[in-house]
Amino acid sequence: MSAEDLFDRALLRRRFLRAVRSGFEDFLLQAAIDGVCDRLGLVVRPFANVADIGTPSPELARRLATEGRLLTRMAAIPAALGGCGLRLVGDEEGLPFADASFDLAVSAFNLQSVNDLPGALIQIRRALKADGLFLACLLGGRSLHELRSALAVAETEVSGGTSPRVAPFADVRDMGGLLQRAGFALPVADSETTIVRYRDLFSLMADLRAMGATNSLVARRRRPVRRALFQRAAEIYAERFSDADGRIRATFDLVFISGWAPHESQQKPLRPGSAQMRLADALGGIKPPPQ
Repeated sequence: MSAEDLFDRALLRRRFLRAVRSGFEDFLLQAAIDGVCDRLGLVVRPFANVADIGTPSPELARRLATEGRLLTRMAAIPAALGGCGLRLVGDEEGLPFADASFDLAVSAFNLQSVNDLPGALIQIRRALKADGLFLACLLGGRSLHELRSALAVAETEVSGGTSPRVAPFADVRDMGGLLQRAGFALPVADSETTIVRYRDLFSLMADLRAMGATNSLVARRRRPVRRALFQRAAEIYAERFSDADGRIRATFDLVFISGWAPHESQQKPLRPGSAQMRLADALGGIKPPPQ
């Protein structure tokens, strides 16, 4: 871990393993997997060699495993691998794949916690064959902005200052540029916002623990937290972000990104501002409607 790292990756793995052992909460992961599969369903071409990079469960790999398709699944810890396809333990920040290995690379609910997202995207692009597709989902945008706000105000009141408690997330408007800088052709990013309602802040935090998604920032405060801080944060959360029935709202933005490894057959981009591209077009076409 370097001084410039944002996430404590070893702590992330420990907390994810704890969540798996105690009963992993997967409703957001399932939404991410559904979104990836829905978008992949728009593509009208076969993929023979597929890599699932770091998805926290084997569900996405199982849904992509079809006859005649070679599937490779990589995860950071053995407990996340499952029993589908070729399996190996690896790190998203140092992919163990040779260049031009895959026709398709996918990832769900994982890349938001890498320290060097541009570097990870470059490695994924290099692992694709020419005209190979990358399709992924990660948390982004305003995810958990209510929790971030409530904790910041409460900590200022209780402790006289603030410390990092909720990770920053990449905005969908930035992801297309990151894909382009990583060398992808026809980059596309779109998002879906999910609002989940909870009884109170403590119920939300219980779900985050069950996802292995509690604070793993390198710059987090290491001293034990006073209970008064969370009690006050719960009050502020309820005051600012509750519905008429008293339940609080938590925002989760799922950002879906896609890009192609460059190939001479691909259409050339138009000059900036001259046209807009739909996701289905960038993914390679739309299946014709049933007759």
